[in-house]
Amino acid sequence: MEHVDLPRFPTKPGYMTEKIQRDYIQASMAKDLLPAQAHRMADILSLTAPSDVSKPIQFWQLYSVLGQDPIVAIVQNFYQRVFEQDEWFRSVFERVGGINHHINTQASMWIDVMGGGPYYHGAEFRLNFHHTHNAMQLMNDKGAELWSKLMLETLDASMHLMADDPRIRTSINTFLSFFMRKYADEFAFENRSFLGATNPPYKRKINFMKMTEHAIEALSEAELAEALSQQGVDVTQYEGKAAKLNKALMM
Repeated sequence: MEHVDLPRFPTKPGYMTEKIQRDYIQASMAKDLLPAQAHRMADILSLTAPSDVSKPIQFWQLYSVLGQDPIVAIVQNFYQRVFEQDEWFRSVFERVGGINHHINTQASMWIDVMGGGPYYHGAEFRLNFHHTHNAMQLMNDKGAELWSKLMLETLDASMHLMADDPRIRTSINTFLSFFMRKYADEFAFENRSFLGATNPPYKRKINFMKMTEHAIEALSEAELAEALSQQGVDVTQYEGKAAKLNKALMM
């Protein structure tokens, strides 16, 4: 399977989609997981997942592949596990509301971020308020460890909901890992969460023949080297960015 027909479900920005998208892209560019021009690349910014299965699904594109029902089912599976835990963990959730309240709220947040439309009223302010006021007792090493364990169990048990596309699980892992890192920084706990493989570094397909000289000059040395290698050039013969750039401009 090299291509799939997408979108399967119509997409729309939510209250949180664009802000979380910007934050993730900025952080990923700093870690070289996304290219320097990621914030301008249509296939990354789009809410529709790429039909080319060699390209990763960004988590704000998940709704285009999954739609609402699988997302709700995954969240429901998770909270069923939460409400079976010992009181020190379960009671924090019970003080806020019953299991259906949490399923509805969390599923709304997921759908909102994943490109399903404006479902999570209050956006980041509401999310931050929840963690600093309602869930503060669990925003620590112990709470994060159990939360991650339950989510890993949930995802492993929910593979049948992921539309036979292996990119979906890694995209969900990326989504959850991004938020876990954010919370670990904000609440000063150790991020030991591991939900499985996350999206690999984005490999941009570069065609020098379709690029302006200015666009080629804007590429990093690593991008030049990769593009030249893809076209059969022995990049070991071209040391430094200037040499690689001159070769690229000649092609």
